[in-house]
Amino acid sequence: MIFPIRCFSCGNVISEVYEEYRTRLKNGENPEEILNDLEIKKYCCRRMFASHRLDNDRELFDDIVEYK
Repeated sequence: MIFPIRCFSCGNVISEVYEEYRTRLKNGENPEEILNDLEIKKYCCRRMFASHRLDNDRELFDDIVEYK
């Protein structure tokens, strides 16, 4: 699944910090600390990051694109 541009609940733009979140998460940092540093404060926005599927370097979208 492609990471959403905006939070589904409040509409805040969250995609601008996704790459940094993903990089820092892969480096072994605590997700809570990362979101605090990125100033993602609302529970609904934090949920978007916590519930997004990370699978190594591939997104679910990459797997789906292989099929026509």
